[in-house]
Amino acid sequence: MALKPDRIELLTDVSFFMNTTATRGGVASISTGGSGVAMDDANAVVSYAATTSGCKPVGVLLNDVVNLDLTRQHINWHKDEVQVGGKVSLLQAGTVTTNLVTGTPSAGAAAYVGASGNFSATAPSDGTTEDAVYQVGRFLSSKDADGYIKVAVNIA
Repeated sequence: MALKPDRIELLTDVSFFMNTTATRGGVASISTGGSGVAMDDANAVVSYAATTSGCKPVGVLLNDVVNLDLTRQHINWHKDEVQVGGKVSLLQAGTVTTNLVTGTPSAGAAAYVGASGNFSATAPSDGTTEDAVYQVGRFLSSKDADGYIKVAVNIA
């Protein structure tokens, strides 16, 4: 489990789809060129960006995205699973406790989007002047014994 249930959801978005499997708790970024404005626009797709260069963070993934044979079994709604290609919930403002973090950040440090959707305390340096767009919040604690950390998310 990459996201603990003790979270505060102040602002969520349910207008994006995810076409790859993913574990909840990481930072999802826009994965297509355009994302449209309609709630069911097929171009509104997010994913965990493999690298931080050029990624545009949208929110923290609140669902597990799974690829199941739905003719054989059902989605486990109690685990908040979503089938690949379905709509996902993204937290844009609030507080989460996750273990999808790289490095050893300290409380109060700025939280940036890292590779593979992980949180990172290191600002990306891809040579652009847009490094501020990669900041997604602030760490509210250091890692605990299990590798979880509390993050105040503000992606607006």
